[in-house]
Amino acid sequence: MPELTENTKELRIVGFLCNWCSYGGADTAGVGRFIQPTDLRIIRLPCSGRVNPLFIIKALMSGADGVLVSGCHPRDCHYAEGNFYARRRLEVFKHLLPVLGIDRRRFEYTWVSASEGPRWQKVVTDFTAQIHALGPAKFFADAPELDFLKAGEGVMQP
Repeated sequence: MPELTENTKELRIVGFLCNWCSYGGADTAGVGRFIQPTDLRIIRLPCSGRVNPLFIIKALMSGADGVLVSGCHPRDCHYAEGNFYARRRLEVFKHLLPVLGIDRRRFEYTWVSASEGPRWQKVVTDFTAQIHALGPAKFFADAPELDFLKAGEGVMQP
């Protein structure tokens, strides 16, 4: 993986993080003053099981260069089974990305607990380096504005 330097252009990476574990791990890394890339924009959710694959597609269509989902380790979910649902859903979704014309390396999911600040630092650094190696996403950058996606338009009326 390429080394990220201060001169590297910042890309847009969206992170959907579980409130109970991964967000805590990111906070632990921050409190510990671990050096981390600044490309990641965090969206805090109650559980990784709450991540709908449509959230990921929407982020990518809105200009994100990569999306990271992170939750509690299996068998350690605050909601008992949320991360099992997430894992099943996200693994299937990852195989769908090439069908949509999106490189599956632009999406990743992982498990980080609140006490794993160093692990969070490694996960976010590795994923950011991977996205930088791929470069800015081009799949929707040149597409015309998708007017039909605006509320109510393009929907067949009875």
